[in-house]
Amino acid sequence: MSKISSARKQYRSMRGKQVDMDLLRKRNELTPAAGNAKVNARGDELGPGGKIIRKREDIVKEHYAVAGTAKRDSDYVPEETVEEQPVVQQTRTTKKSASPAEVAAEEASLDDQEEWIEDDDGNFVKKG
Repeated sequence: MSKISSARKQYRSMRGKQVDMDLLRKRNELTPAAGNAKVNARGDELGPGGKIIRKREDIVKEHYAVAGTAKRDSDYVPEETVEEQPVVQQTRTTKKSASPAEVAAEEASLDDQEEWIEDDDGNFVKKG
């Protein structure tokens, strides 16, 4: 007969020490997991300060409740597709010989013709 029970598996480390993995799991199950997952080693959702918001059992129950109501692939019937009108984008054309001030004036006039006006110096300012 072996000295070690079959329920608890023990491993031998590289240095020859006995390591009980089940004991390590139990000891550290409330320790926050590494990374940005916001869970502990057990799977509970953690909030600020490491407090448990939702227990693992609640998360699993919710998952299976949602998964149980989902349709199977064999029950899938595609819905009618709605044809959408293609969107036509307006392109702005500028002259190659136009100065930067003329290009800016043209763009400003195309963007908001009602909200912007040109003053005596040629600058565009908002109305009001």
